Amino acid sequence: MSDYDILFNKAKKFHGHICPGIVLGTRLTIAGLRELGMNPNEPTHNLIVYMEIDRCGTDAVQAITGCSLGHRSLKHKDFGKFAATFVDTTTGKAVRVSILEGNRAEHDKLNPKEVIKVLSEVPEDEILKIEHVRITIPKEDLPGFPVGKATCSNCGEQISDNRQIVVNGEVLCRNCAGESYYTVTGRT
Repeated sequence: MSDYDILFNKAKKFHGHICPGIVLGTRLTIAGLRELGMNPNEPTHNLIVYMEIDRCGTDAVQAITGCSLGHRSLKHKDFGKFAATFVDTTTGKAVRVSILEGNRAEHDKLNPKEVIKVLSEVPEDEILKIEHVRITIPKEDLPGFPVGKATCSNCGEQISDNRQIVVNGEVLCRNCAGESYYTVTGRT
């Protein structure tokens, strides 16, 4: 079994089924780790990955790298792009890998099994764009214990890692400062 097959199966098992996103996420991860000189078959404790999409491919990245939100080694930047930036926290070296959609219209005409086969076999330079990039990771975004804690003066909830906002001298969480993704409809 090839390295691709082993890693693809790991991603497929984690995700729960086969889909184009798992194929592309597997290929994207293999390329990103290769460019950093990391072995995808070994644990990577000095890796942070920024995902620009919250779709199937993200599960492949998580399954193969072991990076996760809970470990603070997987970050989500909601740009809606099938791309990931892999950062070696020891060397500072970073590489951004994105999916090229040049043949998307052709692939959409194929049945699902054919798409999986085509995407797994197409030459890397036809499907991936690889860019060496520079990224500065703020200390409050690194794995480890929370950096800075505050309490929201409005709701009383704790805010970790300097995510608070000061408005007119008051410490507020982002929700109370007007950036909430939810509306409270009641309390129990």
